[in-house]
Amino acid sequence: MAKDPDKVAARQLKQAEKARKRASTDPADMGRMRQIREAYRITHEHDPKLPFLLAAAFGIPATLGTVAGILLEQWFALPLLGLMVGLLLTMIVLVQRTKRATYIRYAGQSGSAEVALSMLPKRWISSPVVTATRHQDVVHRTLGPAGIVLIGEGEPGRLRALLASEQKKHENVAYGVPVTTLVMGDRQGQVPLAQLAKHIQKLPKAIEAHQITEVRNRLRALDAVRPKVPMPKGPVPTSMRGARQGLRGR
Repeated sequence: MAKDPDKVAARQLKQAEKARKRASTDPADMGRMRQIREAYRITHEHDPKLPFLLAAAFGIPATLGTVAGILLEQWFALPLLGLMVGLLLTMIVLVQRTKRATYIRYAGQSGSAEVALSMLPKRWISSPVVTATRHQDVVHRTLGPAGIVLIGEGEPGRLRALLASEQKKHENVAYGVPVTTLVMGDRQGQVPLAQLAKHIQKLPKAIEAHQITEVRNRLRALDAVRPKVPMPKGPVPTSMRGARQGLRGR
């Protein structure tokens, strides 16, 4: 009996898609468990203490729950509670250590502020490398509750003029929405990479959610008339971002 060509083609396409996802490094193609394994693998390369920290995070609550269950004759509830707390703490420790390892991995690389921007909650809309110079001075942008935030990377003297120019352009389309400028770095008056996401989230709230959508549309119009960025975008921590979102259930 001859096979239906359409069914054969559909099965081959399905098999090819499965093979592509197995070989992919894009978190969107990974299942939850693979995202966690990838986060562990990448983090362990830069954090030798990770297995011991995870073992302690899981083992201590699980052991305490089991001991308490034996002593109080709560044979099921308390051990189960210990296991659940242990799993939760393990996930928290993994996420925090993965963040730390990611900052270490990308520190000092041009465009590394993109790593911090990827850590921001979804209510922040980030655009890495909105402009750059041939000297690899870079300006990133994020839009959220505090308004527009421009983040500069590079030589402070050159960045001053570049950020001032970008601030003026953005203020012209922002219509009263605050435009804040920051310089990422380890010098006095700068914001370190590892502190950048927290620093942005602590900025005073200035606009509501519906205003963010309006401003985003204006920014698209501004970006549409820009010349091409004269350098490739910086590091894109896709594995870290996907694993983090997976662990948080996003």
